[in-house]
Amino acid sequence: MFWTIFGLIAGFICITSFIPQMLKGYRTKKLDDLSYLLMLFMGSGMFLWLIYGLHIGSIPLILTNIMGVCCNILLIIMKFSYSKRE
Repeated sequence: MFWTIFGLIAGFICITSFIPQMLKGYRTKKLDDLSYLLMLFMGSGMFLWLIYGLHIGSIPLILTNIMGVCCNILLIIMKFSYSKRE
């Protein structure tokens, strides 16, 4: 139980690292410095971790990477939609 809670806390800390970038992008409507390639690699890696987490039944891996993939998708959508406005 300790390691599950430990993993959930670690995942929560990692996922909250997306929040400042999403807020800045939302406020400024600019994500020019955000690389599509970075988001593609990061999102792909998180998706693979999600698959692995499902395979081994690890709740921290599953929850963290579901949220991470969602954050990546949201940032890509924001970058794409904001760049079309210019």
